[in-house]
Amino acid sequence: MTLLHGAYTPGPTAPRTGPLIILEGISGIGKSTLALLLAERLASSSLHTVPEPFIPWAPVINEQIAALPQFAFYLSGVLHATDLIRGYLTRGPVVADRYISSVIAYHSAVHELDMNQVRGLLDPFNPYLVHPDHTFYLRCNDTTLRARMAAKKDRNKDDRDMMNVPGRLDRLRRNFDAVAAHDPTAVIVDTDDRKPEELADLIINHIQK
Repeated sequence: MTLLHGAYTPGPTAPRTGPLIILEGISGIGKSTLALLLAERLASSSLHTVPEPFIPWAPVINEQIAALPQFAFYLSGVLHATDLIRGYLTRGPVVADRYISSVIAYHSAVHELDMNQVRGLLDPFNPYLVHPDHTFYLRCNDTTLRARMAAKKDRNKDDRDMMNVPGRLDRLRRNFDAVAAHDPTAVIVDTDDRKPEELADLIINHIQK
């Protein structure tokens, strides 16, 4: 693989002073609530991928832009997130709500692409990315998901499509399972009948082993 050079290199990086913790899974499963709770408990920095200033653009990109430039938008968001993470890690732990796995799982599910094709687009940028220490893949059953979606205050078109487009939810679940199976940092967490506080305890106990 050709390494990035010149202005494209991330530059000197101070040593990490804490782990990078990623929360992954389908929309509505509780990642954002859990990320806020973990950030408070761990006194960590936190962010969503994609972060500001990308977030307000995402609905327009998803609805009006074709698949390849849409991927480029999310790739640029991940690269920006990794720059933020690189800086945050010099001060302590970092908790991220979504990261690289979501780009792979969602983009390939929405556009019905082979995930290896999406991974291939990401490969040239791997030297630039900060890689996680722990990635927690959150799962739940349909009953739990419907209840959580009903309580979700910021439901958007992507959420509605996930629940209503035939096959979309099943593809997303299969994709996240496949990504997790090849992720050496993966920890599978079943969230049914567990409160956010219980999940935070489980995750903190795991990272402190």
